[in-house]
Amino acid sequence: MAYTNILGRPDLAATMLPDQVVTEVLTAATQQSTILNRAKRAPMSSKTFKQPVLSALPHVEWVDGDNGLKQTTSVEWKGLTMTAEELAVILPIPNSLIDDANVPLWEAVKPLLAEAVGMKIDQAAIFGEDKPASWPTAIVPAATAAGNVVTDQGTDFWKSVSDLAGKIDTQGFAINGFMAQPGLSWTLRGVRDDNGRPIFDSQLTAAGGFGLFGFPMDEVRNGAWNPDAARLVAVDWTKVVVGVRQDITYDLYDQGTIIDSDGKAVLSLMQQDAKALRLVMRVGFQVAAPISRLSTDGTAYPAGVIVPATISEP
Repeated sequence: MAYTNILGRPDLAATMLPDQVVTEVLTAATQQSTILNRAKRAPMSSKTFKQPVLSALPHVEWVDGDNGLKQTTSVEWKGLTMTAEELAVILPIPNSLIDDANVPLWEAVKPLLAEAVGMKIDQAAIFGEDKPASWPTAIVPAATAAGNVVTDQGTDFWKSVSDLAGKIDTQGFAINGFMAQPGLSWTLRGVRDDNGRPIFDSQLTAAGGFGLFGFPMDEVRNGAWNPDAARLVAVDWTKVVVGVRQDITYDLYDQGTIIDSDGKAVLSLMQQDAKALRLVMRVGFQVAAPISRLSTDGTAYPAGVIVPATISEP
């Protein structure tokens, strides 16, 4: 039997046709920082940033009679300091791996590094994990200390959210967004009313994403969320500030020596035929809680937490 082309002979096709090269790296979808995306962003021209926050309110008095004396009052502000701290990492990759990959490895790893930055910022700002000393108490522990906590009993999550937002509203803050553990939006889509109709199915924001009470709910999918500490966090984002002294920068090096914390050389890029990508970012974080007519004792906080049923309210 004659073969008209090698594609008709599996034995030859397997040895003569080159492997197909796919120039795409398959990775999971990445998510950067919820804090960076939602908080107010303040460009920082120096390492520290000072924001005046209202700390004393003015008062007025009734004037006694036609010739009564008008009283004086004052308004006071206190300085809120935010310090930019540095996040950095070096990623070395051997030249042989870069040459053999047939894909743009550096472009593939940049989103992964950016996600790692987002995870680190969210862990520190939301839960206080590995938090820089200059940053304030993280959102979840600070909200807990302020008493802005509702326990999720699993029977009426809608009421839990409204009760929590109400607690914060009575302190003079207005909730305008939520952070949640991954998958919570799908859990809520399964909630039904007494007639079997979905309660949350139509809860969409103006931008089209899932929301509660018309405000966006961001599921933190970058690995930062601690489900044992919180199911959902309600936030007044106008009071959460992120200062960016230096946005993410990437530098590629083909020469240099990488040393460990003990001063020992662990990799010489020139001698061991490798390149290294260095990432650097400098960012600050702060939460402002100005005094208001509804809360004058300085204990109010612009966020609250719904905790799992295994965690008791303070």
